[in-house]
Amino acid sequence: SGPMQSQMQFPSGYGSHLPNYSAPSGHYSQVPNKAAASHLDNQYGVSYYPGYYSAPAQNVTTSVGSNVLNAQESQQLYNSTPPHSGASSDRPVQGAVSSASYLHVSAQQSYSAFDNHYSTSVSSSVASQGFPLNSDRYAMPMVSGAMYANVSYPVAAGGVYGQTLTSQGLPAVGHFKETNAFPGQSTSVPHSLQQHVPVGYNTTLSTASSAQSVQDNLGRNLTGSVAKVNNQINAGGIDSSQPVHSVSQNVPFTKPGVGTSASSAGMSSVRSPAPSLSSKPPSSPPVTQSPELALQEGMQYGGYVNNQASSAPAPLSSSSDDEEEDEEDEEAALDSSSTTSSASPVLNNYDALEGGGYPETRSVTSSPVPSPSVLQTSKASKPFGYGYPALQPGYQNATPSTPVQSSNPGHHPGFQHYPQACVNQLSSSLGGLSLQHSQQPESLRPVNLTHDRNILPVSSVPAPVPNLNSDLRKLNCSPDSFRCTLTNIPQTQALLNKAKLPLGLLLHPFRDLTQLPVITSSTIVRCRSCRTYINPFVSFIDQRRWKCNLCYRVNDVPEEFMYNPLTRSYGEPHKRPEVQNSTVEFIASSDYMLRPPQPAVYLFVLDVSHNAVEAGYLTILCQSLLENLDKLPGDSRTRIGFITFDSTVQFYNLQEGLSQPQMLIVSDIDDIFLPTPDSLLVNLHESKELIKDLLNALPNMFTNTRETHSALGPALQAAFKLMSPTGGRISVFQTQLPSLGAGLLHSREDPNQRSSTKVVQHLGPATDFYKKLALDCSGQQTAVDLFLLSSQYSDLASLACMSKYSAGCIYYYPSFHRSHNPTQAEKLQKDLKRYLTRKIGFEAVMRIRCTKGLSIHTFHGNFFVRSTDLLSLANVNPDAGFAVQMSIEESLTDTSLVCFQTALLYTSSKGERRIRVHTLCLPVVSSLSDVYAGADVQAVVCLLANMAVDRSISSSLADARDALVNAVVDSLAAYMSTASNLQQSMLIAPNSLKLFPLYILALLKQKAFRTGTSTRLDDRVYAMCQMKSQPLVHLMKMIHPNLYRIDKLTDESTIHVNDRVVPQPPLQKLSAEKLTREGAFLMDCGSIFYLWVGKNCDNNFIKDVLGYPNYASVPQKMTQLPEVDAPSSERTRSFISWLRDSRPLSPVLQVIKDENPAKTDFFQHLIEDRTEAAFSYYEFLLNIQQQICK
Repeated sequence: SGPMQSQMQFPSGYGSHLPNYSAPSGHYSQVPNKAAASHLDNQYGVSYYPGYYSAPAQNVTTSVGSNVLNAQESQQLYNSTPPHSGASSDRPVQGAVSSASYLHVSAQQSYSAFDNHYSTSVSSSVASQGFPLNSDRYAMPMVSGAMYANVSYPVAAGGVYGQTLTSQGLPAVGHFKETNAFPGQSTSVPHSLQQHVPVGYNTTLSTASSAQSVQDNLGRNLTGSVAKVNNQINAGGIDSSQPVHSVSQNVPFTKPGVGTSASSAGMSSVRSPAPSLSSKPPSSPPVTQSPELALQEGMQYGGYVNNQASSAPAPLSSSSDDEEEDEEDEEAALDSSSTTSSASPVLNNYDALEGGGYPETRSVTSSPVPSPSVLQTSKASKPFGYGYPALQPGYQNATPSTPVQSSNPGHHPGFQHYPQACVNQLSSSLGGLSLQHSQQPESLRPVNLTHDRNILPVSSVPAPVPNLNSDLRKLNCSPDSFRCTLTNIPQTQALLNKAKLPLGLLLHPFRDLTQLPVITSSTIVRCRSCRTYINPFVSFIDQRRWKCNLCYRVNDVPEEFMYNPLTRSYGEPHKRPEVQNSTVEFIASSDYMLRPPQPAVYLFVLDVSHNAVEAGYLTILCQSLLENLDKLPGDSRTRIGFITFDSTVQFYNLQEGLSQPQMLIVSDIDDIFLPTPDSLLVNLHESKELIKDLLNALPNMFTNTRETHSALGPALQAAFKLMSPTGGRISVFQTQLPSLGAGLLHSREDPNQRSSTKVVQHLGPATDFYKKLALDCSGQQTAVDLFLLSSQYSDLASLACMSKYSAGCIYYYPSFHRSHNPTQAEKLQKDLKRYLTRKIGFEAVMRIRCTKGLSIHTFHGNFFVRSTDLLSLANVNPDAGFAVQMSIEESLTDTSLVCFQTALLYTSSKGERRIRVHTLCLPVVSSLSDVYAGADVQAVVCLLANMAVDRSISSSLADARDALVNAVVDSLAAYMSTASNLQQSMLIAPNSLKLFPLYILALLKQKAFRTGTSTRLDDRVYAMCQMKSQPLVHLMKMIHPNLYRIDKLTDESTIHVNDRVVPQPPLQKLSAEKLTREGAFLMDCGSIFYLWVGKNCDNNFIKDVLGYPNYASVPQKMTQLPEVDAPSSERTRSFISWLRDSRPLSPVLQVIKDENPAKTDFFQHLIEDRTEAAFSYYEFLLNIQQQICK
């Protein structure tokens, strides 16, 4: 399950769901089996990691339907056949997620975004929020990290979410509108779509009682052809005796209100109800299984049963700290013992400790899935997808064995609850968390958007500061590493639904830091229940005990932790660096390793066809490698290798002792093999001279080639075989459409459709070859990075899968040519310098934890999803960003703070096992105004961008665009409904969201989402890849570039950086009305700078800054500013250097004149202006106002 929810994945869980339906929680491990032998012999055959999952017996009703088969948490049996691409001709299965059987779109339906707060059943459950599953406008894929149909993944045993099965359920929380908004709308499913059921799934789903979950949309989307599913399921040797039931398409449902009553509708205003929605209540009671039987059966997975006997969050084991420390590393290890089977379960330690619980061991086959026959007698079952509980393991195991009516419907009945004073000791130190009774903050100041035209600040928009007291604020994590879309967390899902804003996290976990506390202590202190690392937001009851800030468990302070190495004092654990810094890095002991740390291994796979030689990239690459060979991250064990390919595959023997490199050619690309496996990856230091000889020779070796074919697939198969024993990084350089052997592709782009305003096709892959290859690579701790240097269509939608699913990264250089396109050549050169020398982490895993009551349900980025909250990252780099969607699963009324913690365990290039931990603390609020006051508009927009990419692929680009617009409409409508004395003619936003419409308009005009403007398919797909993998700070510059006037820089408003004076010109609106022919303007688009020079620009500026006597003499393809000894030159270069220093990839500068062809690109970024196919900003505001007033 990989990154981006692949371009080919349909959402499996957005939207409301089936009445009488609830899904058990579970440990959904998706890690490929690391059994190397069978892997290598037949990596693309049918023997795909056999595995078994038997759904838990909790109030079970069976169903097979597309959108329940979510990629991270689906309750499913895996077939042993390989995954199938969503774009395969015979069965459109998207990754592990079903095709669009629920994505029927009705043009007449209006769109109302987020009424039940982005209600989704994404890979988690609960009244999750996000793009709804079935908006007739928006069908968003729910899991960015996708799972593959027909691939079984061995499961880790006692993971953090493995024990949430309980006999009592939580009431569903959320309001519904019968609209086509982000909330789950249900539409009738066309028969043609009912057949598209994911391959290899035999899914058993639990029912919810009359208290509907917010995803009750699922009901009518669960229809599917069972016969087809059965054929595919049993193909893999899965127990066909398990019942598979189809669900009637026309299942009625009720819209839940807040609480357990199914009849409490609690509806907001309805905008144009979807014609196919049914509002009838269920005609029959839910069919469920008795709680006793559910408990007795437990949750089976990979040989474990999570037995829920305990009723208190006491430790589940008396294991030592050493044992606890095993687990985090075991998550990233390559132990082939992770294989599970129905007959002889083998313990897999990956999640046993990190996950927390210590379940009993029992054969998978010992508890068959019961048939649904017993009526529910206790309180409502949990909402669908409860498998993403926010509860940490110690609490998940705490359900009593007999039904107990909880006095607090927001919590599990059996949990041990601490008194309010004890639950939140930090609350006493919090000042004024609620904004209700204080003076109205600036963030809530109403802004009339249609009248206040100058809303852009003069400098970059800062991240909002959480409303914490000064002490906690100082301790909090930097927003550059970790930020939330809402800095005031709503107390309930219902309140979140009312706000119509998404709740999620934006992460940049491995970014370069100038200061990073490194903890070398042999004792890593962690909560015994939920495995949270000790952090600044825990509370010390006394010197010997501390309370976890996520699960509230009281833990002992280890003796060693009593000593503070910084102050050399004893008895002050609260002054340790771990408790004084929210970002720390631990040096992990050998207990965190299942094998010795791997060496740094780099393999370069290079296209040497005629097209590649003509483009000239080999010269730049080889030169960069020669310059940076000694700077490659690594130690004395670092290894390197090279493979080249055209219509054949060429290997290079660089074994020490040879007088020159030896080329070995394999022409049988249909049966690729390694000619001399032991001499193709060599020690960098021992064979350095041979490596240099090869790099000097490569650019000229293929100068006269006539080979026009590209056997990329076979070259990648060879690379996988070569890297499997160790893992590492494969860097692929490709210049055209692969045309031979496995993975060959055909052109799918119709140039006549580039400007289409209707349908944009082929955003998903054409074959599943690259996805399966990435899956194999991820299993062997190998990431694949793709450099696509193309002059024509190369089907990036298919090729990108090799990186998205293996935690790699993608670089794209359209129209690349070393001499004809110097801008792209310079960009490649700069990118390679950064790429070859930046920090790298190998065999990494990342886990995100959150306070009890919150849950994670969707990840976005490039990775492989191993379990509900665990991402597998074969490589991790400091330029990668991630996004996470969250929901509020239980009321947070008992706490005034919530915390999020991300832990990244990796092997450094020096062979050290390290754990980087970030902890974020935010206040909880109970009023809608406080929620709006804490909105982080940039984080909201970036999360919506990720969701919109998924929706574009799973449904349609038009759907994604409509949903983005309605995200603004619904949130501003919700805000205006709470304000008084507003006139109909006014469009009012709180100050915190005043830039929301502007940013959404900018997003709609990006290459990823724009229509009506000629956009090459590869350009669009690359922009979508960027949306899913860029950190927030870089993504925002792509969405809304910064424009500065630089011909009148002065020393008046400056800052001093490292003895350098840096001018700070004010930001300009992105509109041509701000441009003057007498001026010069710099546009910062993140990866490129445009310097637009007006025709009548002052000659002194042109002479001093550009180095030319007048405007006419400035060349068309100017990319460098000369060093001229003049104040204006120094100021301009200082400002541009300062902008460049703030980002990892040094942007290229392009000077634009009126007659320059690149002028089109520059003007397309002026998003406030009208184009033929898009609104101006003012027209967009009027459109929003009109929709709100409907």
